[in-house]
Amino acid sequence: MNQNVLWSLRLGFTDKEASKISKKELASFVENSFSAPVDSSIPSFLENSPKTIAEFQQFRDLYKNAPREQKQEKQKLERQTFEEMKIWWIDKMITSEFPLREKMTCFWHNHYVAAFSKVKVNYWLFQHNQILRKNAFGNFKTLTKEIVKSNAMVRYLDNTDNRKGKLNENLSRELLELFTLGIGNYSEDDIKNGAKGLAGLGLGDDGAVYRPKFEDNESFVYFGKKGSFKIDEMIDIIFEQPNIPYLITRKIMQWFIYDNPKEELVHYYGGYLRKKDFEIKPLLIKIFTEEFAKNNAGSKIKSPLEYILQLTNELNIENPNERLIAKFLRDQGMDLFNQPNVKGWDGGNSWLTSQVFLQRNNVADLLCNGKNLTRGNKQNTENQMMAQNPNRQFKVKLDWDKSGSNKEIIAELEKRLLFKTDASDQEDFERILKYDFDSKTEGSDNAVLRLFNFMVKTPEFQLI
Repeated sequence: MNQNVLWSLRLGFTDKEASKISKKELASFVENSFSAPVDSSIPSFLENSPKTIAEFQQFRDLYKNAPREQKQEKQKLERQTFEEMKIWWIDKMITSEFPLREKMTCFWHNHYVAAFSKVKVNYWLFQHNQILRKNAFGNFKTLTKEIVKSNAMVRYLDNTDNRKGKLNENLSRELLELFTLGIGNYSEDDIKNGAKGLAGLGLGDDGAVYRPKFEDNESFVYFGKKGSFKIDEMIDIIFEQPNIPYLITRKIMQWFIYDNPKEELVHYYGGYLRKKDFEIKPLLIKIFTEEFAKNNAGSKIKSPLEYILQLTNELNIENPNERLIAKFLRDQGMDLFNQPNVKGWDGGNSWLTSQVFLQRNNVADLLCNGKNLTRGNKQNTENQMMAQNPNRQFKVKLDWDKSGSNKEIIAELEKRLLFKTDASDQEDFERILKYDFDSKTEGSDNAVLRLFNFMVKTPEFQLI
């Protein structure tokens, strides 16, 4: 695979940035990605969603006292808003000039999980997403402080039920286990005592706030220090711990490059993150530029997001249906804003089970034949992948060199799509695009499209 194409896919979702990477040093390209503007406007689909605590309480009271039919209608409207939010985000991923910010936002989205299934309030999920986007390349400690004090997080991890005399340890535990240190780097006492420092941190208009009535202001010991600590002070203490850089560094490497990064690399880059006072920008530049020089293609299984956006881009599908892309992601186990549990999507091998691979191949067939995606028959299983809808067709246009021979066209597609091939693959490709292939004949586009369809069904296309 062409190195510039590979890193365009890794730092975004398609090969659209490959030419920019080839014209600039990778570090310069990444710097441009850092400086891409952040849209802070509230989307119109959230217009009627409750935003303040008063509006939320009013909505809850109306819902509580509403007849069954009205409750169902309110649930339906909130669910529709939730689906619109997925579409809004997918559109950002597709249309961003430098999509690295969206890819990094998605990384944090799966690190600091707060899912719709429990949060329920769409505006709080939007706020959570915006905190991640704004801080995508910022400081790890600062982001941790901001996101833990989001309404979505305190609601998702039950800190609204955490109060003096009736402690709830969920947020305290996940702050250490999943967000910062990882298992084995804290004690159960740290979790229990941390819950005291988090007691009373509940919902607020612009984010979580402490409620004096429910606070626990007695002193406690936290990682060997004694005091009446609150959340910011607790996070400062956590970031003094020796193993703080390694969990996040490992996960960043897994997200972008290696499903199984070597521990020496994790410690090497983790040490650099600590040296840079937990600033994410310099860490990303160092990882990307140093790993760019290595032959490491094929070290990571594509997520459903990377797979579907690359496929639609390669086929030059105009105005792809983001609603159906969102359904594809859900059926592949990558439901945006709605991870299956607090640990988020597992990634790695979970992205390529036999069922997932079959679903991907079915989608490739449909798209290569210019047929849109829609939900399968309700009699099929819930995880049934998309089914053909003959009334929804579109044109596909694959880019290829019409002056090339069959071997030259095969080589062109290999460089764009596959991280490696062998003699057996070459034989298969040449059986589809034969030696006497003539690009001037009618049907030549279809012949190359058949080759493309075959290539994207190979195991090698599933890797990056």
